[in-house]
Amino acid sequence: MAPVDAASFHDALIQRLGSERVLTGAAPMAAYESDALTAFRARPRAVVLVESAEEVVDVVRLCAAAEVPFLARGSGTSLSGGSLPVDDGVVIAMNRLNRILEVDPVRRIAVVEPGVVNLAVSDAAAPYGLYYSPDPSSQSVCTIGGNLAFNSGGAHCLKYGMTSNHVLGLEVVLPDGEVVELGGDSLEGVGPDLVGLFVGSEGLFGIATKITLRLLPRPETFFTLLAAYDSLAAAGEAVAAVVASGLLPGAMEIMDNLAIEAAEAAVGAGYPLDAEGLLIVELEGEKQQVAAESELLLEVVRQSKPYLEHIASDADDRMRIWKGRKSAFSAVGRLSPDYIVQDGVVPRSRLGEALTRIQRLGERHGIRVANVFHAGDGNLHPLILFDGRVEGDLERAEELAGEILRLCIDLGGSITGEHGVGMEKRQYLGEMFDDADLDAMRRIRTAIDPGELANRGKMFPDAEAPALLSHGPHPLEVAGVISRE
Repeated sequence: MAPVDAASFHDALIQRLGSERVLTGAAPMAAYESDALTAFRARPRAVVLVESAEEVVDVVRLCAAAEVPFLARGSGTSLSGGSLPVDDGVVIAMNRLNRILEVDPVRRIAVVEPGVVNLAVSDAAAPYGLYYSPDPSSQSVCTIGGNLAFNSGGAHCLKYGMTSNHVLGLEVVLPDGEVVELGGDSLEGVGPDLVGLFVGSEGLFGIATKITLRLLPRPETFFTLLAAYDSLAAAGEAVAAVVASGLLPGAMEIMDNLAIEAAEAAVGAGYPLDAEGLLIVELEGEKQQVAAESELLLEVVRQSKPYLEHIASDADDRMRIWKGRKSAFSAVGRLSPDYIVQDGVVPRSRLGEALTRIQRLGERHGIRVANVFHAGDGNLHPLILFDGRVEGDLERAEELAGEILRLCIDLGGSITGEHGVGMEKRQYLGEMFDDADLDAMRRIRTAIDPGELANRGKMFPDAEAPALLSHGPHPLEVAGVISRE
């Protein structure tokens, strides 16, 4: 079908949703022009505020008939530009699909809409002694639909896995508007793992409108240890020693001095400000098991020679320690007006080497880098600090970010652990995969979405990119709503 003209398409959206839920114009759409990777922006044709799965289907079918690209967006917390609008496309805002449809404590499942905030699932399951395990740093604001798109992890993914390990079933609107059911409500799947194919596909295969999640019993007890080191490399080597000991902690996290400084200023977590590296290790489970494992953990950590150790004395102390870690990304905004949050993975055995080399790269470029990461699975999150108001600063930061990704590949790792490829890492996908791999990915993509309407321009190196409005002031700055002075 030939594309329809813009006026007819716009009228069709209004007829279905009403004018108050179809946003157009620079001011109403300003908040949707970028996601958490604020260095890049693009202007959509329209933003539609859907309130039901049926409306999602109708909008997708309108887009398919008119050959208009679209993307689904939750809270916009993507750090890779994954929810950056498609130029002249439609943003389908999913935040109003935020109902928890069912919590079944017997089967240990929750059925939710994609706009449900991550932490709200655990809150709903708490009366039954259950919780939802994936816990990204942004869990108080990020949505399950976005977690699904990028296969989010979090501090506790070492022991319990990523989002893909906790999604059992999906209701999905394909790019042509067809509605399909994938998976079910059981851990025992039958046939091809289509849920596994969809989770982490970054919106290229359509939009999930109903998601069945696996819930876990809340651990009986926790043992949370904080250890401070004189060097970041020593903290990284301590992680390798803990893993080599046979222990499987619930979480292992590392922060460097810059991240410690920012987090301490933001929330007063009680972190030692003179530490070059801070290691947080948490054991969880039955009391007898945790008691035995904590003795081994202390022995291993003490062999790594931290200059300070602190064991959480109670639940409030534990939450204080984690509040500092969870706030680190946003707190770094106190140190710099802009920063790039990178997301690469290296083998745990090479963490110390990777951290040392990242520090040297930062020194060579004259750029400060704050390091916060999921140490247990080698998922690095270097935060590259720059000032977008200074000419050339963003370009230098992006160059350093690229060198860090190449370092991860060189050490046998990956260009992404949980943030996805999105816009930010498209040019590096071909450095990690060969032509045959990329061709297989493209063939799957076009088999599901021949017109490449769903989240067009993302992930693939040769995909047509959105028309970026980068390197300029944010629209909210121009409007006087925010200030970066």
